[in-house]
Amino acid sequence: MPEVDRRIVTWNVNSIRVRADQVIAWARANDADVLLLQETKCGDEDFPFDAFTAAGYEVAHHGANHWNGVAIASRIGLSRIVRGFRGPQAEPFDEPRVIAADCGEIRCWSVYVPNGRELWDPHYAFKLVWLERLRHELIGAEAAGGRSIVAGDFNVAPADEDIYMPSRWRKRTHASEPERAGLRALVDLGLRDVTREHLPGPGVYTWWNYRPGQFEKDHGLRIDLALCSATAADSIRSVRIDRAARGSERPSDHAPLIIDLVVP
Repeated sequence: MPEVDRRIVTWNVNSIRVRADQVIAWARANDADVLLLQETKCGDEDFPFDAFTAAGYEVAHHGANHWNGVAIASRIGLSRIVRGFRGPQAEPFDEPRVIAADCGEIRCWSVYVPNGRELWDPHYAFKLVWLERLRHELIGAEAAGGRSIVAGDFNVAPADEDIYMPSRWRKRTHASEPERAGLRALVDLGLRDVTREHLPGPGVYTWWNYRPGQFEKDHGLRIDLALCSATAADSIRSVRIDRAARGSERPSDHAPLIIDLVVP
């Protein structure tokens, strides 16, 4: 059978109601097959489904209020949808932070890891336990097998080279050793951080603070990741970050991460 090109994009959009037109226009212009969206900041009843449908995308959304929220928009099929962690959903793990679905030949997860706030904040402990909960979820779903992509805003910079000035983040969230260990535990399941395979070296960022000058000075972090099974990773042709989207009018503080692969 002939191979088929697929383009999978992960993007923290920082409010889909504010940026629906921008996201859809970008998806059309960039020929995206699947959009893995985070921080939609709306309940299911407020998601702009009609606008995505008109653009040719089926959408599965998992949102409860004006915080968090994740979605998968696909023009190549959408099935076997799982919202949240499987099994009992007790606070605080019932927050809408993960959704999974089959998009054509690829099993996709859209993931929005808790921020953690400060190292001494209870939310930091929640973040570490949430990462472990995600690990167990991926084990149960056999994500490392088949053709799988676990992507989204992980709120963790995997290494110092993923931070514009590592010394400023020594005692802050996103760069602490326990957070990085939680991320490595996901990779150790048999997943691969494909951005680093295709874009090695420093200066590869996906997030820049809204403070004036931070984007212009390239003071960024690489916290949006695509962790892929071996089957998916081996079929990837390219990985890129669309910095131009971050530099547009009224942007999200994250840039889209674009994965191009071929499937049989």
